[in-house]
Amino acid sequence: MTTDRGKPLIQKLKRPSVRYLFLAILIGVLAGYGAVLFKYILKYMQWVFYQHADDFLTFADSVPLWMKIVMPTVGGVVVGLVVSNFASEAKGHGVPEVMQAIALRGGRIRKRVAAAKIFASAVTIGSGGSVGREGPMVQIGASIGSSVGQMFHTPSVHMKTMVGCGAAAGIAATFNAPIAGVLFALEIIIGDFGVMQFSPVVLSSVTATAISRYYFGDFPHFTLPEYSIVSLWEYLFYPVLGVVTGFVALSFTSILYWFEDGFDALPIPEWIKPAIGGALLGVVFAVFPQVFGVGYGAMNLALVNNMEFQLLLVLIFVKILASSLTLGSGGSGGIFAPSLFLGCMSGGAFGFALHTLLPEYTALPGAYALVAMGGVVAGTTYAPITAILIIFEMTSDYSIILPLMLTCITAAVMNSTIKRASIYTTKLLRRGIDIEAGRDRHLLSHLVVKEIMDSNIVTIPQSMSLSRIIWTFKTENAPYLHVVDDEGHLSGMISFRDIRAVLHEESLNDLLIAHDLATRDLVTVTADDTLQEALDKITDRGVSQVPVLASGQERKLVGTLTESAINAAYNSAIVKAEIREEHE
Repeated sequence: MTTDRGKPLIQKLKRPSVRYLFLAILIGVLAGYGAVLFKYILKYMQWVFYQHADDFLTFADSVPLWMKIVMPTVGGVVVGLVVSNFASEAKGHGVPEVMQAIALRGGRIRKRVAAAKIFASAVTIGSGGSVGREGPMVQIGASIGSSVGQMFHTPSVHMKTMVGCGAAAGIAATFNAPIAGVLFALEIIIGDFGVMQFSPVVLSSVTATAISRYYFGDFPHFTLPEYSIVSLWEYLFYPVLGVVTGFVALSFTSILYWFEDGFDALPIPEWIKPAIGGALLGVVFAVFPQVFGVGYGAMNLALVNNMEFQLLLVLIFVKILASSLTLGSGGSGGIFAPSLFLGCMSGGAFGFALHTLLPEYTALPGAYALVAMGGVVAGTTYAPITAILIIFEMTSDYSIILPLMLTCITAAVMNSTIKRASIYTTKLLRRGIDIEAGRDRHLLSHLVVKEIMDSNIVTIPQSMSLSRIIWTFKTENAPYLHVVDDEGHLSGMISFRDIRAVLHEESLNDLLIAHDLATRDLVTVTADDTLQEALDKITDRGVSQVPVLASGQERKLVGTLTESAINAAYNSAIVKAEIREEHE
């Protein structure tokens, strides 16, 4: 018997668990440098469009009106062409695509996605798109993680961990927040806090953060005044702030997808739509330059109490409009920064009103703006732990933890109660993909029952005696007997369980008939139902097989459908879809 201590070091290093740790470090290095590259490209793109790389508020007055409208339009054309001709996954905020890849494709993401996302998001944000750079970095990092996993032939069961490593590294390097990066990957992307997932994700996040700090330094993301709880009464106000930020988050999600539906309905080529959105966006930030790009400049003004109540209130609605135009039309960027912006403005307005009413018992508006940033993030993503840690790490201020907890948990719980899906999973549900159910509803909704049902069914008349029923079970290889009336309409079903109690009662052999023994409360489907409709009925009633009728009105039996047949059809459809994607 050989002990573990006696094994050579080289053999220990060959273990899969150790190998994945090395891969996690490699992913962290690549994603860290990807984040550094992305930040530099963002600055370069803004300089290409406006000959300035600083915050837009510092030079907005010097930019002519025509440029504010033309540049986002040009950026929209470029992004539209990239998305339409190179990688459709680069469209939008990116995180749902990563979640879809994990749920349905074993974590496999096309290698071209990282390059396409870097370029498309940089053009969108550089030209003025009112979106964030964090969402793109999640997709870029996840694409890097997936590519590394595929290169080293990582099994499918561990591929999602590789993708999670990349996503964590992207968030960590962009926000300078390694803990938040880990929690984001585990809470949203992987959905698993197990040790096998935790260790590689932590290594990747730490590695990427170290690289980011080497180039950009270790400092808080926002410059903040001193923060402290003025009175214990404030702890009563923060749950109210959670409700306010929750409603802002719900509004953002609903309006964003309303704009997306509107642009999708336009009967014009897809590549032109981002240009239309860019032109409309240019009109918006020509009046309100605060919503240009990521918007950190405006957020810093609100956090240091340097913005009026009316402007704080108006910017909530303007930012929702600007971000919805950008993403709804097909631009590329994240929803993290818009969520932070909306939280900052709504919290600032809330704090302004509260401090005016109760100046002795409340902090300045900037304190509520800071906490509300986490509230809107939690309300959109349904990931309160990530929201709490992101704000904490971005500010390095421990005193905000308790208010953050109250606000973020309130917003997340309220919104998840009102609406099942987050801003990420809503996009997937609209495609027919239910992450919680683990199935692609879109695929099953395009297959009908009659395509896979079994027409070879065993039927018996209602008047058949128990002895004949037993004989039928002996001679026919069928778990169920379908009972029909004189016109061939289904009236019930008999299983082995239905006859077990009377199986040895010989005196009842000629007294009991099929009509007496049959189960009449049946779950049925029709031949024209979709497989998704059939699966929903099977799942709701907890059965494994359902009879198929010609139509809902006419109960004429035409076949039977099993859950195993649906699973086989689903797996076949998934394989065909993956083959199509590989050849696109």
